[in-house]
Amino acid sequence: MKIIPTSIPDILIFEPTVFEDDRGFFYESFNGRRFEECTGKDACKFVQDNHSKSHKSVLRGLHYQIKQAQGKLVRVVAGEVFDVAVDIRKTSPTFGLWVGVMLSADNRRQLWIPEGFAHGFLVTSDSAELLYKTTDYWAPEHERCILWNDPAIGIEWPLTKTLLLAKNDQDGKLLADAEVFA
Repeated sequence: MKIIPTSIPDILIFEPTVFEDDRGFFYESFNGRRFEECTGKDACKFVQDNHSKSHKSVLRGLHYQIKQAQGKLVRVVAGEVFDVAVDIRKTSPTFGLWVGVMLSADNRRQLWIPEGFAHGFLVTSDSAELLYKTTDYWAPEHERCILWNDPAIGIEWPLTKTLLLAKNDQDGKLLADAEVFA
């Protein structure tokens, strides 16, 4: 498995070694020992697996939980998305900066987003299915949302003419007004 650093050192791209032939393919999608070596996080801390399906032009995010913060290991098993993580740790030297990565069933890459980051994605294919492991349970009472197009963050989304957004994503807060991590 190849580990690809990003402009924010805590965010990592995991690219598996794929063994493919005329019968199909095989790859190791997760290895706890390798994950721990690269992140310094206990791989046994994953407590929940989520599966999400969305249609083209659906934008979800930027989501996070202010308490029970979730680290996420995200991958796409059908389709393609532009996946984004934003550093919302107030004391971090990369506070307010973002990383965006194309994740797809074809490239089989995974994005590690540790606790303290907001997460979002835009579906760029006809539909997409994401699987992601989390380090804490979903707690709707602690869920928060930062506005996907906050100019202070300046995410360069590969936008389409019409976005499909949930009400809570449309009503996200600006980073300047959001509850963030100390």
